[in-house]
Amino acid sequence: MAALLAPQAAYATPPVGVSGQNITKVTALGTEYIVRQITIAPGGSTGWHWHNGTLYVRVVRGTLTHTTYDCVTTRNYGAGRNFVEPSGSRFVHIGRNLGETPVVLQVLYVNPQGAPLAQDVPNPGCPFQ
Repeated sequence: MAALLAPQAAYATPPVGVSGQNITKVTALGTEYIVRQITIAPGGSTGWHWHNGTLYVRVVRGTLTHTTYDCVTTRNYGAGRNFVEPSGSRFVHIGRNLGETPVVLQVLYVNPQGAPLAQDVPNPGCPFQ
């Protein structure tokens, strides 16, 4: 009797301990400019994802640990730091709060009109979520 092996589904990693609030949204010539305040609780993470548009991020409080799909490239951004997240599926990443205080971010999304703010994806094989 032959055993049938079904492929295992790859599941997206949902955010944990993340809340967000829209501050403003303007649409012009097919592009949405959305400003959001995002808070990541201690021990929380954004889940693995990528963006359809470019993000301009300012860390207001705490330290964000930002890791890319290779599971090795990790940067820590503390309060007062700015960084850019480029658009496209080749820029898969996760943001984690490994500290004891909430991480607060102010984010400008420059997004194609009507596109989701993020595309959730499965863990690329890293030993953490």
